[in-house]
Amino acid sequence: MRLPQSSLLALPALLSVLVVAVPSPAASFQQSLRAQSVEQQQPLWKSLSNRLIGSLWRIDRKVDSTSSRRKLPSSGQAPAHTLARYGGDVVVRFNVSTAEEAQSLADAADTLLLDVWEFAQDWVDIRLAKDVVPSLLGLLPPTLQNSHTPLLSERDLAQAIYDTYLEPHGQVPPQTTTAVSPFRSRPLGLTSSHTKDGETNIFFQNYQPLSVIEPWMHLLASLFTTHVRLINIGVSYEGRDIPALRVGVHPTNNEDPNPKRRKTVLITGGVHAREWISTATVNYIAYSLITGYGKIHSITNLLQDFDFVFVPTLNPDGYVYTWDTDRLWRKNRQRTTVRFCQGVDLDRGYGFEWDGVSTAGNPCSENFAGEAPFDAFESKRLADWAKNETDNNNVEFIGFLDLHSYSQQILYPYSYSCKDAPPGQENLEELALGLGKAIRMSSSYSYEVMAACEGNVAVAKKGDRRILLPMIEGAGGSALDWFYHEMGVRYAYQIKLRDRGTYGFLLPKENIVPTGKEMFGAVMYLGEFLQDLYIDGPDEEVEIKKPDLEAEVVAEVREQDDADEDDWVIVEDLLQEELEMEDFQWELRRRRKR
Repeated sequence: MRLPQSSLLALPALLSVLVVAVPSPAASFQQSLRAQSVEQQQPLWKSLSNRLIGSLWRIDRKVDSTSSRRKLPSSGQAPAHTLARYGGDVVVRFNVSTAEEAQSLADAADTLLLDVWEFAQDWVDIRLAKDVVPSLLGLLPPTLQNSHTPLLSERDLAQAIYDTYLEPHGQVPPQTTTAVSPFRSRPLGLTSSHTKDGETNIFFQNYQPLSVIEPWMHLLASLFTTHVRLINIGVSYEGRDIPALRVGVHPTNNEDPNPKRRKTVLITGGVHAREWISTATVNYIAYSLITGYGKIHSITNLLQDFDFVFVPTLNPDGYVYTWDTDRLWRKNRQRTTVRFCQGVDLDRGYGFEWDGVSTAGNPCSENFAGEAPFDAFESKRLADWAKNETDNNNVEFIGFLDLHSYSQQILYPYSYSCKDAPPGQENLEELALGLGKAIRMSSSYSYEVMAACEGNVAVAKKGDRRILLPMIEGAGGSALDWFYHEMGVRYAYQIKLRDRGTYGFLLPKENIVPTGKEMFGAVMYLGEFLQDLYIDGPDEEVEIKKPDLEAEVVAEVREQDDADEDDWVIVEDLLQEELEMEDFQWELRRRRKR
């Protein structure tokens, strides 16, 4: 078996990283590596990755995260007290249509300290103890008392939580069932729609704990040294690193006296700890770009033109806590003025239009904004890092994608209020609609496009008029608004991923690859849009010959087949996917830039 020279050079660094990062499975991992010489079923580096993850899952004793003081469950299984914690909880959707309903529901949620899962223009999802439902209904107007629907019963909620953890051998947790829910038309669980690559790459077959994600990021940086660097955004409140991958190929001309600022796209996930699909999706996009470099012409060009910085777990303390203790934890883990109410909402902690007054004195609130702007520890770390990049490292941020769940929305600034429109609203809407179309062409899933402020309120319709109702919770101090207004990022979006409430934050693991693929399609569309804008320049509207994409892809595949047959990644469905996007993407090249 012939290995690329770059991979051989990276192997000593890879092994040293693994020994330091995960001491307990090191011996079994090295044995697996030696045994690989007799296994020819799959490429070496894919098997290497799979064996690393498999060894991490099957260790007998607890493993420290590479930079964590706390310990994770050794198997990644649900904490033993999960059923006791959530066995009596339900998730209820209220349909909201008037200002009175919206305000009364917001007030009741504050009074009872309820967990507002999500809200859109005409509904609000709330998790609460089943015994508290009568108390909540008593605080609401009669119209809402008869305008609600159970989404997850207490049995469904507990089962859905268990299903997101790593369950060995497909075991069903005690005292739970896979019976059909009386509140849904299908049983819990979805038919798998993994691709061939998704089925053979076990990293994306499950949600992964931080103790697996960090070594995996080290692995990518060690194997793909030409275009991947592992960086550190900062340190969390509890002392963990906030790791990130910088992906891009920098120019090698060091003699240029006036080097251009490196245009960069920042993609973040895991801001809210329980939104595991956002972390998995950031990892999937990063993986797709990294392993597509040198194989797919469009990806290669994109990484030569721009840098992409991927931050899968901006809230590592909270993310670890969801694996160790409380699957539905949202905030970070910093202490507040109330000892038993820890945590600040990272997406309400930025300095632009911070509205902490709305949650002042209430640290128990799920959207507690802190005592002052940038009181949220990890929000301050990200902001400081971004400013340092632009001030001292010759970086220009031109794109920002903040991935969340759920509700399938593409939101553009502003979040804090609908009274002020962003200066580039028309351009923001145009690109957002393109992102939504790219997603539909990839998966047939529909994502709504709107200003973030409209995504934070209920909307009543009277004829053709749309009337904004009171906000369910505060929306100031968001990362979206701060990066757009303070950092001058021209194209900034918050994207809320699947689904629309069937599972909410507990999206089954079978959705990891499909969600990753649809967002990867959106990122590729974003990349081509930015290339037309920044690389080709504001050209005039001229007729451009439509490329012969099929011939180009066939040539690339033949060239790859003649190169290294033992590559880590199987690039599949390349021709089909690019041909489907051809008619959609090439029209960008004819557009006059604003």
